[in-house]
Amino acid sequence: MKNIPVIMIIFGGSGDLAHRKLYPSLFNLYEQGLIHDNFAVIGTARRPWSHEYLREQVSDAIHETHDQVDENEVKAFASHFYYQSHDVTNVEHYVTLKKLAQELDDRYSAQGNRLFYMAMAPRFFGTIATHINDQHLTGSGFNRIVVEKPFGHDLASAEQLNKEITASFDENDIFRIDHYLGKEMIQNIMPMRFTNPLIKNIWSGEYIKNIQITLAERLGVEARGGYYDTSGALRDMVQNHIFQIITLLAMPEPKDLSSDSVHQAKQELLKSLIIPTPEEVKKNFVRGQYLGSDTTFAYKKEPNVDPDSTTETYVAGKTKFTSGPIAGVPIYFRTGKEFKEKKTRIDIVLKHINNPYGQAHSNNITIEVDPESKIYITINGKKIDEPGIRREDLTYVFSKEEMAKVPDGYERLLHDVFANDSTNFTHWSELKRYWEFIDAVEDAWQKENEAGNPEIAQYLPYRMGPKEADNIFESPTEHWIYE
Repeated sequence: MKNIPVIMIIFGGSGDLAHRKLYPSLFNLYEQGLIHDNFAVIGTARRPWSHEYLREQVSDAIHETHDQVDENEVKAFASHFYYQSHDVTNVEHYVTLKKLAQELDDRYSAQGNRLFYMAMAPRFFGTIATHINDQHLTGSGFNRIVVEKPFGHDLASAEQLNKEITASFDENDIFRIDHYLGKEMIQNIMPMRFTNPLIKNIWSGEYIKNIQITLAERLGVEARGGYYDTSGALRDMVQNHIFQIITLLAMPEPKDLSSDSVHQAKQELLKSLIIPTPEEVKKNFVRGQYLGSDTTFAYKKEPNVDPDSTTETYVAGKTKFTSGPIAGVPIYFRTGKEFKEKKTRIDIVLKHINNPYGQAHSNNITIEVDPESKIYITINGKKIDEPGIRREDLTYVFSKEEMAKVPDGYERLLHDVFANDSTNFTHWSELKRYWEFIDAVEDAWQKENEAGNPEIAQYLPYRMGPKEADNIFESPTEHWIYE
């Protein structure tokens, strides 16, 4: 594997994301040889750390996530890390940061390559991007930037942030990261669709009745009440994770697997995304808030949450496209806090067919993303010792040994950033379309709020969300497959 020379600057190097995800993932890439001799990482944050203290944190992060490691390898890897106390609003600090980056570039022969990672609170993204530009932090080689979600709070703020970032970086060098696109079973959607005649030949409105996507979270907002009350389930989960899944399920087959071709297919699809009217939002969307129990607060009683909040902790809705292989097929989604269990799954519901047995059910294709990774097709067969039809699952599942080899989503996506492969990242044209959809729903809800009659369903924790979500289906015979 190619040893890529680079100086990586992590804005937010003392944070939880860096500790839990970035440092262990970088270590794995170091062991694989993708980065090795000619790289250095500068961690920045406001805390007054030293180089040595950051290296201790990096070493701790690796030990927390790896059962067995070569201590000499860990020490050698950590020696490539440097710390710069940094106030992102202070222009002078960028001058100091630029000087350190150049010193390390010379020391490690990094060839002027720079990788900037925004692992801080989103409100600082624009400020950092602006000062990267006006203080000329970019190097003489490649310059790439990784931006965590959320990319904006609505379309207007996303457009402003994009303007600030593109002042320093070309679109092809901007990696808007969504760790869901690094998950094993999300990356299995395209191979499943395009390499199996059994599935490929029925991927149309002629055979598919609907598609259902569930992203269920077991916990409530806990300590994130202050942030969550300004976001909500629609912005926090649908605008990114769910729309990424929807796009992979509904896009036409790309002409090849290059990043350009994949994104071209996605963009072609998203042009036909139907943006809902206020009337359609009222009919096809449900928002809810969880109630309390003996073991959990109700949402409105969570710390740092407005007691009169209209922020949704649950949302269910429907999307459709006017073009693509499943044009006209309803795609239902739901996501929320305080479900009965943590689960991410996709159910492709096939249409019933006329048959002499009468009672035979439709076939379903299910993709389980979390916590298990598997695909199964539900089929009908004969009961052994009595008349009638039974249902069985044909299952594609990994062994424990195979699961142990599955890399973390961040490891996969960081690898792609170093390798300059943007296939599993979001282009601006795609993100813009997602925000247009989200803004239409949010605007309709805001008008309800202003009129004083917001329809916010209340639901008990440890269940499957509000019963009102059962009413968004186009037919009374349709229902949520996962119950």
